[in-house]
Parts: sequence; structure tokens; C-alpha cells
Amino acid sequence: MSENLDTKALLRLMAWLSPAFPVGGFAYSGGLERAVHDGLVKDAAGLSGWLSSLLRHGSLWNDAVLFAEAWRRFEDEGGLKATAELGLALAGSAERHMETLSLGKAFATAASAWPHPVLDRLPPAVPFPVVVGAIAAAHGVTAAPALAAYLHAAVSQSVSAGIRLGVSGQAEGVAMLAGIEALIIEIAERASKTTLDDLGGAAVQAEIASLRHETQHSRLFRS
Repeated sequence: MSENLDTKALLRLMAWLSPAFPVGGFAYSGGLERAVHDGLVKDAAGLSGWLSSLLRHGSLWNDAVLFAEAWRRFEDEGGLKATAELGLALAGSAERHMETLSLGKAFATAASAWPHPVLDRLPPAVPFPVVVGAIAAAHGVTAAPALAAYLHAAVSQSVSAGIRLGVSGQAEGVAMLAGIEALIIEIAERASKTTLDDLGGAAVQAEIASLRHETQHSRLFRS
């Protein structure tokens, strides 16, 4: 990427998007568990295709657009509130709403270890991409690298969920992350230049899987 991060910003970004950061992302699959249950994702190739679709046309694309909007408007309390409300309204299911809201609240609480006025500008109910975008901007993390890190963390979490659900092994999971790297960079670069007019998706099966997960009797994940 053409944009550079200074060392302090890089360290903060690594901390915030680390699996060790206390947001509880490991508890969610974003509907993937239901997709596996229904046979929509059967193996590593299927999981890779599923994630690529989410990045190009689904929830991860919309998250990236919301992230970019929050990044631009981190000093605008009214703008952040409106973006947060839109992000929550776009949640396609009760579980998707719960997931993005729970992660957003947990992220804001954990990020308070790095005090900044942006924390007071964020509304109490804030979706995950909005809070990460706003806090990244407030701490001087440039947009495209921040987006790439956010999307990579989301994809990594899904790969980890896929391994736990038995559709991929560890080696296949690492290969998947390597193979999807270029797409993550492409989407991050493109999303960093978007406006809210670029919101929209066509990953219908993923949305249906998220809805159906709400009534799944036996499950490992909360979404």
C-alpha cells in the first residue's frame, strides 16, 4: 500500500485487531455455522468462495463502507451518530444486529485504555465497523491500511470458525488467508474512497443463513 503507518499507530492497530483484544469476536460466526449446517460451505474451497463473496458483495463490503464513513467523520458527533444508526439498521437479522452491537460496545470499552475525545463522541449503541473506523482515525491510522487490517481480522475470524466447524484444517486455513490477501487489499483501497451511496449487497444466501441460525437448536457460535 502507498500509505504508511508510524510505529505507534501500527502497534495500536495490531493490538485492537488482535484475537487477544477483549471484544469476544471468537464467539460469532456471522451465519457461517448455519451455512455449514445447510451444506452451503462444505470445504476450504467453499469457505474461501463464501468469504470472497462477503468481501465483494456482502456484509464485509458494507462494513468497509461504514468504516470509511466513520473514519472521515470521527470529529463529527452528529455524523457518527447517524452512521451508527444506519449501520445498525442495515443489520439483516437479529443475530447480525446483536453481533455488530456487542462487538462495537466491547471494542469501545477496551479501547478506552487509549484515552481520546472520540470516545465521548461515539453513541452508546455503535456497530463494530463504525467504532473501529472512528477510533483508528482519531489515533492517526490512515484509512486503507486500517480497513485492510479490519477486513483481515474479520476473515481470519471466519477461517478460525471454519476450522472449528470442520470444513478446513489449519494448513488449509493459512493457505486461504494467503490466497485472499490480494482481494483484501483491493477491497480496502476501494472502500477507503467510498461514500454511503456505495452501500449495498447481493449475498442473499449469507443473509438467509444468518436468519436461519437464530432458530438452530445445537450450535457452537452466537451468530
